[in-house]
Amino acid sequence: MTFEVDKAAGLYKELIKQVGEDAERDGLLDTPKRAAKALQFLTRGYHQSLDEVVNNAIFETTNDQMVIVRGIEVYSMCEHHLLPFIGTCHVGYLPSEKVIGLSKIARIVDMFARRLQIQEQMTQEIAEAIQEVTGARGVGVLVEAKHLCMMMRGVEKQNSSMKTSVMLGSFRSDVKTRAEFLNLITI
Repeated sequence: MTFEVDKAAGLYKELIKQVGEDAERDGLLDTPKRAAKALQFLTRGYHQSLDEVVNNAIFETTNDQMVIVRGIEVYSMCEHHLLPFIGTCHVGYLPSEKVIGLSKIARIVDMFARRLQIQEQMTQEIAEAIQEVTGARGVGVLVEAKHLCMMMRGVEKQNSSMKTSVMLGSFRSDVKTRAEFLNLITI
């Protein structure tokens, strides 16, 4: 399905009216189209595939030691309230004759982050994608994020954050491997 900016803009215009605003006033006149384009950008992960994102950037290696990319910014939107959650993702894997191009890990994180979802599912999808494309002996993903749905509404807890982790292969079965990953991402 193709995102129709004009159709989405019409829906935003109606929402603006529903909150009691004048959608025709100067400051809001172009807001529906801007909001529609922003939503299109924020959900672009639906229109990307893993093959497209990785773009054949898988390389043979003799390295069998842990590879970690930490501090990848995450900007996503929760599927329950359509409000942002913002945080950091750390990814580690143990290569099995293949490594992935460094920027591709961040692109995989972005592809899954740019969808409506829950953080738990996003963390799982990132780990499974890294596993799929690299054939790694193990993968670890940890995400920590602040959810505006919990900060701006509801319980309004400003200092809360959520951590989710997914450990696959040796990251799950080997306590030492998991501990090494968790230690290295906190340094």
